[in-house]
Amino acid sequence: MNIDTSTLDWDKTAGLLPVIIQDYKTLEVLMLGYMNAEALEKTQAEGKVTFFSRSKNRLWTKGETSNNFLFVKELFVDCDNDTILIKADAVGPTCHTGSRSCFKTDFNQNFIFELENIITDRYENPVEGSYINKMRAKGLNKIAQKVGEEGVETVIAALAETEEEFIGEASDLVFHLLFLLKEKGLSIQDIAKNLEKRHK
Repeated sequence: MNIDTSTLDWDKTAGLLPVIIQDYKTLEVLMLGYMNAEALEKTQAEGKVTFFSRSKNRLWTKGETSNNFLFVKELFVDCDNDTILIKADAVGPTCHTGSRSCFKTDFNQNFIFELENIITDRYENPVEGSYINKMRAKGLNKIAQKVGEEGVETVIAALAETEEEFIGEASDLVFHLLFLLKEKGLSIQDIAKNLEKRHK
């Protein structure tokens, strides 16, 4: 969705609005920047995130020197019309330090989404000899059977094995469930939407 710049509350923050950048695949928060109306218009026109750099006092397209561009996927405005959220496809690391995010989290808390993307990539760009390729060749029944096997092993580990072994088995179960969802043409988002619907 494109944002009409005239609907935003530029006066509240002296013409610069905070912009949160979120990875559109993993939902990880990558950075925070600022935009004036011109930067937002350029961002929407070109599809690459452009900020207003307070230190350089000019428009600055993320990646203009590093080629680590942020390609816009979706734009949102908060309820007060004074903050922008951009879901972006990040090319390379976002932080100037070389990290994927400017926020020093211990690990990517949304790695399950990233794992789903890795599985999707294996479907779109098959790697000879990879586990996913071998399982796909065996068909849906075998993939579904594997989820059942991993479910049983997770239960056994929960009841009779160490915490580390339980985590390992549960990880295997989640991986194979993501695999099965992909094979059925679905995603973890479909599960999340259904769970949210049930909760309501």
